[in-house]
Amino acid sequence: MRVLGVDPGLTRCGVGVVEGVAGRPLTMIGVGVVRTPADAELGHRLVAIERGIEEWLDTHQPEFVAVERVFSQHNVRTVMGTAQASAVAMLCAARRGIPVALHTPSEVKAAVTGSGRADKAQVGAMVTRLLRLAEPPKPADAADALALAICHIWRAPAQNRLQQAVAQHASKGRM
Repeated sequence: MRVLGVDPGLTRCGVGVVEGVAGRPLTMIGVGVVRTPADAELGHRLVAIERGIEEWLDTHQPEFVAVERVFSQHNVRTVMGTAQASAVAMLCAARRGIPVALHTPSEVKAAVTGSGRADKAQVGAMVTRLLRLAEPPKPADAADALALAICHIWRAPAQNRLQQAVAQHASKGRM
């Protein structure tokens, strides 16, 4: 399974591609950040993010896209920008028919570190270890994108089984 993880943001949108299956060593295929200038017009920033995501999709051909689920923050302006960047990533994937999964920050932290309250340094350290890297990816947005991809690879099989069970149960109820 090849997954593009996206840690959405207007200034720095982390992107990382991981390949593998649950229970086996994972491989980092690529990691980076799509950057936009903070003083640019919002529309131009969103187009720049779209171009960056499209380039990653073209280059790495992921089977899934995992995006951080936007959660409520105290700073409405920050959460709006994050939501807008997140929507761009989802749109790019949907346009190509690539399934999108949303994972909360605490879900990703728990999957990668064992604790939903882990800090950025702990996430970076575990991503480094899990992907057998020489050093943590920088900036943290890049490490977070890889963590999203890892989380999806590890959780997708269980989520798929749950969805199938719910669908089966629903179809039996209609008979």
